[in-house]
Amino acid sequence: MTFSASAVIFGAAILGLVWALLQFMIIARIPVVSQQIGEGSCLKMKTQNIADTTNRLVEIYTAIYEGAESFLRAEYTVCLYFIIAFSVIILLLVSWGTDWDYARGGLTMLSFILGAGTSIVSGYLGMKVAVFSNVRTTICAQKNGWTACFNVAFRAGAVMGFALCGLGIMMLYATALFYRAQYPEPKDWVYLTECLTGYGLGGSSIAMFGRVGGGIYTKAADVGADLVGKVIHGIPEDDPRNPATIADNVGDNVGDVAGMGSDLFGSFAEATCAALVIGSSIGENYGWDAMMFPLIVSAVGVGVCLVCSFLATHILPVKKEASIEIALKVQLISTTVLMIPAIYMAAVAYLPANFQLQTTVGVGVKDLTPIEPWLCVIMGAFGGLIIGLVTEYYTSHSYFPVRELANSCKTGAATNMIYGIALGYKSVIIPVIILASVVYGSFTICDMYGVALAAIGFLSNLATGLTIDVYGPVCDNAGGIAEMAELDPYVREKTDALDAAGNTTAAIGKGFAIGSAALVSLALFGAFVTRIRHASNDTVFLNGVNMLEPITFAFLIIGGMIPFAFAAMTMKSVGVAAMEMVFEVQRQFDENPHLLDANPTERPDYDACIAISTKASLREMVPPGAMVILTPLLTGIFFGVFAVSGLLTGSLIASVQLAISMSNSGGAWDNAKKYVEKQGPEHELGGKGSEIHKAAVVGDTVGDPFKDTSGPALNIVMKLMAVLSLVFADTFYHFNEGRGVFQLS
Repeated sequence: MTFSASAVIFGAAILGLVWALLQFMIIARIPVVSQQIGEGSCLKMKTQNIADTTNRLVEIYTAIYEGAESFLRAEYTVCLYFIIAFSVIILLLVSWGTDWDYARGGLTMLSFILGAGTSIVSGYLGMKVAVFSNVRTTICAQKNGWTACFNVAFRAGAVMGFALCGLGIMMLYATALFYRAQYPEPKDWVYLTECLTGYGLGGSSIAMFGRVGGGIYTKAADVGADLVGKVIHGIPEDDPRNPATIADNVGDNVGDVAGMGSDLFGSFAEATCAALVIGSSIGENYGWDAMMFPLIVSAVGVGVCLVCSFLATHILPVKKEASIEIALKVQLISTTVLMIPAIYMAAVAYLPANFQLQTTVGVGVKDLTPIEPWLCVIMGAFGGLIIGLVTEYYTSHSYFPVRELANSCKTGAATNMIYGIALGYKSVIIPVIILASVVYGSFTICDMYGVALAAIGFLSNLATGLTIDVYGPVCDNAGGIAEMAELDPYVREKTDALDAAGNTTAAIGKGFAIGSAALVSLALFGAFVTRIRHASNDTVFLNGVNMLEPITFAFLIIGGMIPFAFAAMTMKSVGVAAMEMVFEVQRQFDENPHLLDANPTERPDYDACIAISTKASLREMVPPGAMVILTPLLTGIFFGVFAVSGLLTGSLIASVQLAISMSNSGGAWDNAKKYVEKQGPEHELGGKGSEIHKAAVVGDTVGDPFKDTSGPALNIVMKLMAVLSLVFADTFYHFNEGRGVFQLS
């Protein structure tokens, strides 16, 4: 018996949401009460006033929660104004580009609003869950053993992962069913899929603001806290005497959690929309369920991820420090392997035994069976896994590259910089070869539809990827709370061990995100070409895009420049905000020197630092976002579709290389610092407080905006430019049949 696509997709969405709720309820059962027992030296805990410690934990937790809440409220208020203004632009330009077809303009606008709203809900939900869980992870770390504290952080990630996937799948499919009432005939489903592209644009637009704004917030606080605290005054990370420490912990939630959630939601929405546009001919000839195969892949992935999650929490629970990283890595590998039979069964069940697909280039068709789409999805899934493992090799201090980087700190910060930048460049080689192989293989097998399916394959275990991504910031916050509450040092050691594994798997997650973004961007470009062909009745792009057209090649070069301009703007934004933070922290130390006493009687003004990060991020996130949104829009209007083709190609090629190198350099600098900190004073690296450690901290400080602001946001640059061009494809063609206002092509 084969269930309908609607039953499978809605069933998976409900399953994901219910599972997320169950995980949240398990976390909520843990009371916010300091524990009296623990391993190691328990004398301090026994003599400490438990009620006072609990009050301090609640005070810190509340401060982090209120800081994150106030920032997201301010950020999403700005986003709301953007959604309203841009919705009007979409309605007018898309309607005009389709000869004043207000139905298509209005439905595209509605898709945009729904995508943006879902992205906001996803980010906000992630922040809420992370903040709710971090203090409970700290409390469980006070107990004996590793299982309880690991499971809390892991389940916090699962709430975000499964809720986002369930919500995203449900909203997108419900929107498609609603639009089907407007376009009931299969021959008109091409218009349905084109209207759905607004969903991806909405998700990616909010992701841009979330990633850039959240990244500037968190790194301004992090860099400011590190420079004044660790480098100048030699106080530990997350020390309660540092005025920027609350802002730093708030940043982990608004940048690493809310930003990442919106980013990966955008990738899912865009990959699915691209596959639906390119494969719309499947629906016309073989029915609704066959056309919805890309969504069925995501639905199957939810079930696979749910089953594999039991490996970490029940079947192979974490009982010692060495098992933490293994448990997280097993999640990625097991879900990828289990997707092989799961997707095969889905392909056989929902795709015709033999079917034809119109090619993106030319007038030919491809004769396919369910095996070919299955292979494309699997190539994407395993390509993502390989890229993730390569990323781990270059960013984990368990391997040679990061240890070599740590040793370079012996001769100061300058050599650390040189080695770190070189490491990032070198780490690009294998992922790019893997991406090129996946593109070639999937395109050869299933044309551009195969590339879109490979992108969905990258994201097929999205629930697990998000679980692991959110796990890291929760553990990081738990360690900060332990330090600020002045708990037994053993608690901080446990949370640091949890966080160290999270850093490594977060780097793997960034590798997944970058690889999927590259394929999503290419798939969106293919959908753009398909839509222009449809709008022009095959008079434009019939034989593909000619890169030797003067206007195309000229904008290819301009497109390659965009990621560098974007990286420069976001890096400088972090620098400007960090300078403000440094001055504020130093001002407080100068005006109140007793803050640096071993046991100060006064508390720093944490709110002043939170205000600096909030204002700076809201101020600085607008220019880079505006550049990414306006560049393809103005290029298409004034220079035409040939210029847009070059722009998108150049942006994709440059973004993927720069994103990988920046993310991996930053991750390597971070873990090189942690490797130095793990050593004792007798070790050749000197451990904490040594000159070698100070050089490593400088590298980590430079790497912060590399790996948490500019690098990850470049994913959105290539996706957002491509999906925006896809949404406005008919509009671009309407300007002098695709030649633009200036008619240079």
